[in-house]
Amino acid sequence: MQAEVGGLIECVYLEDGCLAVVNEEGKLNGMEPNRRLGTDIICGSFFICGDTAEGDFASLDEKQVEKYMSQFADVPTFTGEEPELEPRITFIGFDY
Repeated sequence: MQAEVGGLIECVYLEDGCLAVVNEEGKLNGMEPNRRLGTDIICGSFFICGDTAEGDFASLDEKQVEKYMSQFADVPTFTGEEPELEPRITFIGFDY
């Protein structure tokens, strides 16, 4: 799966239980912007898959395939000036 995205994978959970599997370092490595996903931009190649209760990747059903084929059908034009293209890290603190 790392070969499919060109590096380390990161799983981005989608609202319907599916996952977008993206290159974890796509922005840091200067990969080309590909698609918008929520409030972010995916850089480099990615794929969508399902998720099992055991945490394994699973195939999409026909309805999900149609949904994501439609959602990602249009290739947006990026200027390179989009603020979402800047790498960012979110730190989450936990109180013990």
